[in-house]
Amino acid sequence: MKPPNPSLTLDKYLQVVKRRWIPGLGVFLPVCMVSVLASSLKKPIYQAVGKLLFHRTNNISSLTGVGGEQGKLETFVLNTEAEVISSISVVQKTIDKLSLKDEQGQPLGYNLFLNQLTISNVKDSDVLQISYRDQDPDLAAKVVNTLMATYLDYKESIQQSKAALARKFIEKQLSKEELLIRQTETKLAQFKEKNNIISLQEEATKSVEMMADLQKKIGDIKAKMANVSAQVREIRAQLNMTTQQAVAFNSLSQSETTQNIIQEIQQLESKLESKRNVFQEFHPEIVDMESKLSALKKILQGQLKKVSNSRQIDINSNVPGGELQQQLTAKLVELESIRLGLASELASLSTLESNYKVRLNNLPKLEKEQRHLERQVNAAQSTYLQLLQKLQEARIAENQIVSDAKQISAALVPEKPISSAKVYYSSAVFLSTLIALVTMCILEARDKTIKSAQEAQELLELPVLGVIPVWKKSKKSTDKQGSNTAVSLPMVAMRDAPRSFISEAFRMLRANLNFVSADKKLKVILVTSSVPQEGKSTVAANLAMAMTQKEHSVLLVDGDLHRPSQHLIWTLPNQQGLSNVIMGEIEVMKAIKKVSSNLYVLTSGFIPPSPSSILDSKRMTSLVDSFAAYYDYVIIDAPSLNLAVDASTLGEMADGVLLVVRPGIVDYGNATTACELLAKSGQNVIGQVVNAAHADNANMSKYYFQEEYELQDKANYDEVKQTN
Repeated sequence: MKPPNPSLTLDKYLQVVKRRWIPGLGVFLPVCMVSVLASSLKKPIYQAVGKLLFHRTNNISSLTGVGGEQGKLETFVLNTEAEVISSISVVQKTIDKLSLKDEQGQPLGYNLFLNQLTISNVKDSDVLQISYRDQDPDLAAKVVNTLMATYLDYKESIQQSKAALARKFIEKQLSKEELLIRQTETKLAQFKEKNNIISLQEEATKSVEMMADLQKKIGDIKAKMANVSAQVREIRAQLNMTTQQAVAFNSLSQSETTQNIIQEIQQLESKLESKRNVFQEFHPEIVDMESKLSALKKILQGQLKKVSNSRQIDINSNVPGGELQQQLTAKLVELESIRLGLASELASLSTLESNYKVRLNNLPKLEKEQRHLERQVNAAQSTYLQLLQKLQEARIAENQIVSDAKQISAALVPEKPISSAKVYYSSAVFLSTLIALVTMCILEARDKTIKSAQEAQELLELPVLGVIPVWKKSKKSTDKQGSNTAVSLPMVAMRDAPRSFISEAFRMLRANLNFVSADKKLKVILVTSSVPQEGKSTVAANLAMAMTQKEHSVLLVDGDLHRPSQHLIWTLPNQQGLSNVIMGEIEVMKAIKKVSSNLYVLTSGFIPPSPSSILDSKRMTSLVDSFAAYYDYVIIDAPSLNLAVDASTLGEMADGVLLVVRPGIVDYGNATTACELLAKSGQNVIGQVVNAAHADNANMSKYYFQEEYELQDKANYDEVKQTN
């Protein structure tokens, strides 16, 4: 169950005004009178106006070319300047200079001053307009002029302070940057000294050239070594000796003693060979010659050991045998010397090439580090030069401070006040109207009652089967059970004014009930409400009368054993009724009274101590079943749901429950509680009837309120009133 929509349309506002116009008028009149009286006692107010122009740049700086950045050091915002003008320091100095007082003779407060001060931007310009209101026109002009002068002085002092602070800051930073330059330059010099750097670019170029030259030389030496090695191998093969042996024999060939021994050995071998052709091996001459030959070879072997490191030399195969062999041996020794020289040169060049490669590979890293150090030096030098220039500008700017604000219009003494009696009176009426409307809205918001049929439908989410307009005709009756209390009772419109708009509303309710029960006829209908005074008994009586007009027999049962009213509506005795029938004190047919054609009424009877226990009985259930079998319709007038549980008990015996809702009587809480009670008890709630709805808040046809119906039924109303 959702709450009513809180949105207010113009129509709803008008309804609120119609409902609450009396308290609204009661608030409007005194407030308006007091406001008008207070306005008439007010003195006229005068307003003085002055103007300030702001420059975005420093014009003198642009002319001198020095300190041109001063006007760009802070963002130019007119709103910021307005806040500075209205700041405590500027305002308080103005108050002190003029010795401003309030109405009590005390120094004027800051907040009171601001209430009379207005600072605004002149559209599409760099101008601020300053206005001050006061009852004294001369004082208003003095305040504006003094405030502007105080602000300009304050602005100039602030700018001088900023320039001095900027100069001191630059001087401090300048010393830091100078120290940083020295440190970075020292690092760069140490780096170059450590890595033997003069010019990395030239060094890289020359290193590449040297590498190419070295590679060419290495290639030439390798080619020469290959040629020499080939010759060495060829001579070795011819001599059948190693290079060491060749060196040894070459040395021997240079010794005269060794040559003589070799010649003797060769001669002796020649003789021995010729003798062997003549004599046997054991011939004494051959043996003697072999002995001499062996001795000579031993002598030669000893000579060879002195020259060569070889432990054993084959003299028979390696002893130089001629001049050619000696030449080849000498050639081999010479080639070996050349080869060793070339190998030594190749090793030296290779080492040099390796060193150049290492240096070249390390050059990018050195160059990167050098660039990093040079950038640090350049950055420090650049910052230092900029700070040095800024320092010069700051020193000059400090001595040529020119404010970016200028007074272009001084405040003149106003001749005419800005306020008039007409304005005061209009404001008083507007204020009174506003307070009255607020009062009406507050009263409306605090009033939680349902105010219209639309609100009832939105809140309860039940179909509205009928809207009964409000009607003021009533008659006085006295309770016949001994009470002398006069009760105001609405008359039965269906009987007393059948052609009235109210009767048409009940006929519409009857038709809607037929539409609801198109598939299943509703014979037993329980009529109840959320709280008392909603008119459920009147609705039940008129609905019963409306059903009889269709030639249906209808029994109206007064099931409200707490506050019965059907006997008063129909002017019937109530000594014997429903409670007596349930208790078996009287037969049901004797208790039922016929009040009109096809309409029968069973009053409540005596009021028992415990009505709920009587109604919640098998006897009551059987009575309702017998009533439904005998009559076409049975309408039960039940007590209010929030008053007793009787309505829930009787609802279980009925075919449907009809909830009566009266705007202005029932509130949201009671209506919601009643619907929740019906839902929890499983009642068949067929819909709701909005009773006593006004034309201004009932969402229904104006047909019910047409004047012709009122005129036609005026005679009937008067006649009934006189009769009763």
